[in-house]
Amino acid sequence: MLQISKLNAWYGASHALQDISLEVARGEIVCLIGRNGAGKTTTLKSIMGLMDRISGSVIFKGKELLNKPAHTRFALGLAYVPEERRIVQGLSVRENLRLGLVASLEKRREAELIEEIAGIFPRLAERLDQEAVTMSGGEQQMLAIARAMIAKPDLIMLDEPSEGIMPVLVDEMFALFRNMKAQGTTVLLVEQNVELALDIADRAYVLDQGSVVHQASAQELLADNEIKERYCSV
Repeated sequence: MLQISKLNAWYGASHALQDISLEVARGEIVCLIGRNGAGKTTTLKSIMGLMDRISGSVIFKGKELLNKPAHTRFALGLAYVPEERRIVQGLSVRENLRLGLVASLEKRREAELIEEIAGIFPRLAERLDQEAVTMSGGEQQMLAIARAMIAKPDLIMLDEPSEGIMPVLVDEMFALFRNMKAQGTTVLLVEQNVELALDIADRAYVLDQGSVVHQASAQELLADNEIKERYCSV
């Protein structure tokens, strides 16, 4: 579904990504792991078209996306949940969910889709008319994921979904990711909790200083303490 080849990205003069190559097959959960600053978030932003200067190839469902804007990529079925969530202040949970349909062909089914997504996220169903930013951090993270999911993307990219969230909500969230996989949604995941990420993933790529230094099945990496200690400690 997603093929990245020799992807490079820069922040000014800083060469942040160096010839990143990876792929994600339909129905997989693939995680990117590595120390802070390894290039994981920059990889997701580059795939989504949110970096000013990149080169290489980003092929999604057979289409080259490198020079296409982010909203075009979203319309093609690629969704991104950034670490900072970007919940819109002053809007209710329902109104934030509606934003996920602005560029979607599914917009005509808005009421039906909000009801459907509320069924997946019971905590949000109880708070549809509450101002979104008054919810807890974990609930806001669930809203950010629900907003990305509501348009039924083919692939969803998640950046550090468990960051700053109480353990009970993390457990709920990762149970949701397993269910998403069972329903056929493809996931590219960046996650600080390596053990938790590898437990639900099919495969993983290890990044270090802007390059892929190792790739393996999730089970192989779970058993490889040397790789985890060398590249994945915070």
